[in-house]
Amino acid sequence: MTESSLAAGTQRTFSATPWRKRAEEALLPPFVALLVALVCGDLLILSYGQSPANVYRLLLEGTWGNAYGFGQVLYKATTLAFTGLAVSFGLRAGLFNIGGESQLAAGGFAAALIGLALPIGTPLILALPICIVLAGAAGGVVGAVPGYLKTRFGAHEVIVTIMLNFIVLALLNWFIAGHLHVPETLHTPEIHAGFLPRLADLDADFHGSAANLALIVAIVAAVAVWFYLFRARGGYELRAVGLQPDAAEYGGISVGRVWMRAMTWSGVIAGIGGINYVLGYKHYYEDGFASGAGFLGIAVALVGRNHPFGVLIAAFFFATLSQGGLAIHAFVPKQMMDVLQGVVILAVAMAVPEVRSILRSARRRSDA
Repeated sequence: MTESSLAAGTQRTFSATPWRKRAEEALLPPFVALLVALVCGDLLILSYGQSPANVYRLLLEGTWGNAYGFGQVLYKATTLAFTGLAVSFGLRAGLFNIGGESQLAAGGFAAALIGLALPIGTPLILALPICIVLAGAAGGVVGAVPGYLKTRFGAHEVIVTIMLNFIVLALLNWFIAGHLHVPETLHTPEIHAGFLPRLADLDADFHGSAANLALIVAIVAAVAVWFYLFRARGGYELRAVGLQPDAAEYGGISVGRVWMRAMTWSGVIAGIGGINYVLGYKHYYEDGFASGAGFLGIAVALVGRNHPFGVLIAAFFFATLSQGGLAIHAFVPKQMMDVLQGVVILAVAMAVPEVRSILRSARRRSDA
């Protein structure tokens, strides 16, 4: 072997090493967390006198094993993808956005208002962009409030977003109940335009499923977030502030401006998620439709390691657990899936530092 070929091989090895390190630290902690969750799930199932193999088989058959169940998983994953992306975007800037629920609801309400205001027969190619923009704007306004208060007065975004959840949801409830509801209900009249096609319109096997083309919008949003975070200057500034705000400020980055931008765009992403229910499923805004989705989005972001594509995978996983709880209800309580979700979150929180420590110790021994 010549010196040039040896040098080229060595260079390729060293250049591939950072990618391998990042892949190991990104993939191993969720994998370990999943194994821990499976073991805990086995113990819970055995405590009810059931066979874990049978229960997991029913879970898979009720979710991935038929078109309706799979469609329901995709529908739930779509909403969780938006709220998970919103939380992860804020976390990249070092901010904890707990307000995904109110931002999601505000976006859905805005989409419903626009759908009601547009005339009947408005082409989807015209109505959909308008609804998406207004839904994002409504969520962005709600997200900008904690961003401004943190930048201007130093108010902690966690406290502000939690309080805003109550305020925004209460205001929407008051408006729906008092001014814009169908009698005997807590939802608006059906929209006139902006209907998103369901998967059942494209494939009859999905009949009855709520899955719709908002899924495509969620995937596009994930790609856009990835490009912004890792290929745009604004994303570099955002990540720099998230890692070390004092150093970023010293380097000429306006930390307050980045915080404001991060919270606003985080709200925009969550707000757009409202179209999944309003435009794609029920075709009206209903009070309480966003219940739980914002907080579960936090779990999705953490398990997805705050990476846009990881968030998509985590959203699909949590949606599977949610829908699977309905499939196994005859054998074990569906609340067991809630317990498993909590176990996964705790396992990820514990596995990340432990796995990293083990990997780094192994690398030091191999280098020695």
